[in-house]
Amino acid sequence: MSERQDKKAQFEQDKKRSPLPRILLALVAVAAAALGGWMTLGTAEGKYPAVSAEHGVVSLPVTQIADGRAHFFSYKKGETAIDFFVLKSRDGVIRAAFDACDVCYKAKQGYRQEGDFMVCNNCDQTFAADRINEIKGGCNPAPLQRRVEGANLLIAEADLQQGAWNFRAE
Repeated sequence: MSERQDKKAQFEQDKKRSPLPRILLALVAVAAAALGGWMTLGTAEGKYPAVSAEHGVVSLPVTQIADGRAHFFSYKKGETAIDFFVLKSRDGVIRAAFDACDVCYKAKQGYRQEGDFMVCNNCDQTFAADRINEIKGGCNPAPLQRRVEGANLLIAEADLQQGAWNFRAE
């Protein structure tokens, strides 16, 4: 190699950067995300949009929840956030259940929707959406009383409070 090529090769080697800054940046990002998640999940605020009761009743517009998808909410009175979901099943009925069951509630994993089924995030059992509020016990979504009046789905605060035991810290 010529002297010029030797110098060029020397400068190109200097351009290779140490991976240390990237590693440190990644560690900081992971730590920040972990801290944010811990702060969010570690509170009793709930993991879903908050709803409140007026005159003892939580009111949700039917138009907001009538799309066939499960909509999750948190209601809080006192120290306990009570999570629940509502959905309009394919038979046209608006259904509501606590985001917990009698068996897996201690895991605090709740449910997810897969098509016309709700699936327990803890044990992966599936439950037909059009059977929610009709079957209770075991790992079925714990039923939540509700009624439709006019353009709103109404859930009594007292009915929500009855499910609080599913969500209390151990």
